[in-house]
Amino acid sequence: MAETPPVPADLSRRLLAWYDAGHRDLPWRPQPHALGEPYGVWLSEVMLQQTTVAAVIPYYRAFLERWPTVADLAAASDAEVMAAWAGLGYYSRARNLLACARAVAVRPGGAFPRTEAELRALPGLGPYTAAAVAAIAFGQQAAAVDGNVERVLSRVFDDATPLPAFKPKARVLAQALVPADRPGDFAQAAIDLGAVVCRPRNPDCLICPWRDACRARANGTVALRPVRPEKPERPHRLGFAYWVESEHGVWLVRRPPKGLLGGMLALPCGDWTAEAVPLALPKGWRATILNAPVRHVFTHFSLDLTVVRVGAAGDPALVFGEGFWGTAADLAGLPTVMQKVRRRAEESSK
Repeated sequence: MAETPPVPADLSRRLLAWYDAGHRDLPWRPQPHALGEPYGVWLSEVMLQQTTVAAVIPYYRAFLERWPTVADLAAASDAEVMAAWAGLGYYSRARNLLACARAVAVRPGGAFPRTEAELRALPGLGPYTAAAVAAIAFGQQAAAVDGNVERVLSRVFDDATPLPAFKPKARVLAQALVPADRPGDFAQAAIDLGAVVCRPRNPDCLICPWRDACRARANGTVALRPVRPEKPERPHRLGFAYWVESEHGVWLVRRPPKGLLGGMLALPCGDWTAEAVPLALPKGWRATILNAPVRHVFTHFSLDLTVVRVGAAGDPALVFGEGFWGTAADLAGLPTVMQKVRRRAEESSK
């Protein structure tokens, strides 16, 4: 006998009833049946990309307190925003955030566009973010499909199409489920379902509102969905980081605007390569190599940084490039990998 496919309208009703009965209370989330404030919705969605909810909440609140409107954020300097973003990682998001705010600020009324297609035209808004803002903030019948939703759909329909080929299929499946009257609530409910119930490991199928319709549960293939390609081995790189300290502070540089940690304040570093070579220091400068290297893992490679304390007998700019003597406040805004170097250097001086 042929398997009866899940009925979209029925799945939507079940999911929304589950969401109404008890959903996550998040600072950017509107109440059920209400629309979200566009600036807050957009800000949260950008921050949540590849970052946990728990990590995002304090940053979200701090950004809103410092820049209450998109116009306020658009008027901020690159350095201010990059410093406020430090610790959230994936720093290209911060550059896109500022570019998007400035693009919105010059629109008529300084307002976000309302449709998914217009939102996609803004800097840094991919298919998911544009659909999420359109649905949650403007009530558009848009399908917001992130990794959580892809996982849920691959299991409900027991689809063995491997990622990333499953992504366009997931958007089609999701679009058929989005109700016209509550698209924003559906988008948030589907994300919650994947985040707290249909988890990657140990999903809680007994409390899932779609458990009776889930083909993967019926077929015993939940653990096999979605099908993921094998990840290539992450390359490993080496480098040197320099802690140059004087009575004036610690020497800081600004990284190039494009590339890894683009535009961020940083401690001076050489190139990060398979075989790192230390920078040549002038005669008379003291250099002390600290014991264990600092380990940090980026998305596409892992890194070991050897930390070198430097006693400069001249202008640091001659060796490390243009910079300035940073204060404790400047150091507090360094990105995570540089904070690790800072801790290693400070511990060595105790």
